[in-house]
Amino acid sequence: MAPAVVQQHKVDTDRFNPAAPAAEFVAQLRNPGDVFSVLLLLGGDIVARAIAQLVGPRGFTPVAFSFGWVTYALSAVTDAVSKNQLMPRADYPCIVINGKSGYVRENDSFIIGRLMRDFETWMDKQDVVGWEQRADFPDHTVRQCIDRITDEKWQHLKAKAKGGEPEPKRPPYQPGLCVAIYDAETPDNNRPVLDAPYIAGVVAMVVQLGVAAIPLGIWGDWAILLITISGIILSQALCLLPQWRREKWASREETRKPKTIVLTKGNGARHAIVIRDRGVGVDLEDLATATVYVSLLTRVVVITLGVLWVVLLVIADSVGYHTWFLLAVGGIGMIQNIFAAGSPRSPAALGIPLKFAGVIGAPKVMEALYKVEDFQPRLGLSMRDIFFPGKLTNDEVGAWNRYERQADEKSKMEKGVRSGNEDEIASGKPDHEK
Repeated sequence: MAPAVVQQHKVDTDRFNPAAPAAEFVAQLRNPGDVFSVLLLLGGDIVARAIAQLVGPRGFTPVAFSFGWVTYALSAVTDAVSKNQLMPRADYPCIVINGKSGYVRENDSFIIGRLMRDFETWMDKQDVVGWEQRADFPDHTVRQCIDRITDEKWQHLKAKAKGGEPEPKRPPYQPGLCVAIYDAETPDNNRPVLDAPYIAGVVAMVVQLGVAAIPLGIWGDWAILLITISGIILSQALCLLPQWRREKWASREETRKPKTIVLTKGNGARHAIVIRDRGVGVDLEDLATATVYVSLLTRVVVITLGVLWVVLLVIADSVGYHTWFLLAVGGIGMIQNIFAAGSPRSPAALGIPLKFAGVIGAPKVMEALYKVEDFQPRLGLSMRDIFFPGKLTNDEVGAWNRYERQADEKSKMEKGVRSGNEDEIASGKPDHEK
């Protein structure tokens, strides 16, 4: 804000002067001095989600300096001290089911929530593993499965309409259940892949530095560039904390065993994601409810950075010239933060690479669960009580009792085979040579 105009307006308050407000507006538009310090207090939750999306083992996290960083830095102090965590909670509800035991966990992991939220954007974009196409499983993609069961359900509803029921005007949104099956893979070099949100963050930071350098090159004003560089350094210092990576991928590594996990929103959902892990990927069951406490060193660093962000806010408030460039820097950062926080990402970009193995679906949920159980014993059983928490019919009870007996028999056979193999290894000879 131009001081001369303000002082003149204050001096002339006793004199009728309709032109004074207009002069102030013009001066403020030329040099919006007080606006940036206010804007720095907006959008802290966006910054938190952007960091959660992009932080990883590379060390560099391309979350640009923006208007929301001061608010976020102060809220991070609260999170580290009182909540004992930096990663935000899951912002999309889903449950995690053990495909063998049937144990159910409410998900609290940010990346599992995003994996579920963005499913329809990546479901048919993963590499494919071998899948024997059979008559029971005719679909090659998840989208093909959805379209097929939707059409079958619609035709069924139309047929019922001929018997006197109202005819549906559009295809059903919840046509049945579609169960997509994926195999977990080991991340390349144990790092998430680079994608558009990550690259956009790098580009945004370079553009910010270029914009901030313009006042220095033209007028010799280095204040804007200093504030921009300081903001980038402080943001990177906060993102470099190892606590981020410990929380984002908090699961056992040394004791990993093969397991099958199911992700779904629960009863009424049209999607269930089955992830078969041979012990090489992230343990999603652990990750769903993991708690990693913040260390004392992390708390001290976060508090120190919070103080430095407040100092930067005070310094930014003192800038009186060429402030449009500072607003441009913050605006570029805010756009990048919003893009990073909300963009859908692939499983590989989240550090959970998957390969598509197949899809099972039916317009009736119980029929789909039967097919899933035929495909892998106990997998359909583990999902049954989620999708059918109430009382089953006598036929359904009988069918599931048969499935359970078959699963028990198969489990006993597998244990017998494993026991025999262990005996052979212990003796050094196969059974027929003893």
